[in-house]
Amino acid sequence: MSKKFDTIFPAVAVPFNEDNTINETEFRNYLDWVVSYDGIDGVVCNGHTGEITGLTAAERKRVTEIVHDEVGDKVTVVSGVSSESTAGAIQGAKDAKAAGADGILLMPPHMWLRFGFTEESAFQFVKDISDQADIDIIIHLYPATSKAFYPLDLLLRMCKEISHVKAVKMGTRVQSVYEREVRALRKESPETKLLTCHDEYILSSLFPGMDGAVLGFAACIPELITAGFKAYYQDDWKKIHDIDDRIYAMANVIYHGGQPSGEAHARLKEVLVQRGIFSNALMRKPVMPLSKEVKDNIANGVKLSGVEKVNLIK
Repeated sequence: MSKKFDTIFPAVAVPFNEDNTINETEFRNYLDWVVSYDGIDGVVCNGHTGEITGLTAAERKRVTEIVHDEVGDKVTVVSGVSSESTAGAIQGAKDAKAAGADGILLMPPHMWLRFGFTEESAFQFVKDISDQADIDIIIHLYPATSKAFYPLDLLLRMCKEISHVKAVKMGTRVQSVYEREVRALRKESPETKLLTCHDEYILSSLFPGMDGAVLGFAACIPELITAGFKAYYQDDWKKIHDIDDRIYAMANVIYHGGQPSGEAHARLKEVLVQRGIFSNALMRKPVMPLSKEVKDNIANGVKLSGVEKVNLIK
């Protein structure tokens, strides 16, 4: 199967047993369900929705192995890589490749969120991983309001000079900057695939013209996300509005009008429980269990969205 980066990549969550180990049976059933939807030709594991920062290196590798084993013959498998050092990121990328990943979703070192970076250090970070791990890369672009945001000139240089860079997860989250950069990347690096990740206003984020998406939402309500993309590509504006209303009911209870966070991922996992996909909504601490009030609010969002119970629990 040829690798495909212009598609919808669900950023999958990971179910845990009561002892906090990975529930492999539920995870496999969940993966099969997610990739059954037309328009989904990839999966991202070990993203923020997949609690990458709460998993050990061995667990990240095992998650990737499970995804590759279960659905790697059907879709492109991408594994998230997050490290505070270049050496650590190289090892994470090598682990992902050994586990069967077709590519990695490369996050910037999170110390840059606090201290910022020089453009040369960021470029070399990506190039070193590309050269030494020899694996295709989706650049994870952090919000324009953060100190870890790659400015346009740097992003273009990464896309044009590092051959393994195949796509950018456009997490800009400032609409004016987002649209300007999408247009510039289209013009200057047309071979680079551009993926939206704006779960909180997903269909609106398609309008500059995107090739696909990396979305936790696509691993939670794939029937609505794929239908929304299909309506967009068919210029069916009435259907787009109707589907957007249903997606909004879920976005409102998961994201509360803001961008994804640890607590939002916990609420997303609760949706999977209420839909009969996971048996519990356990998250790795420091994310805490949800209150009954929050769970009830999520139940109302599920009802308003019109998605059905899936009942994958054996």
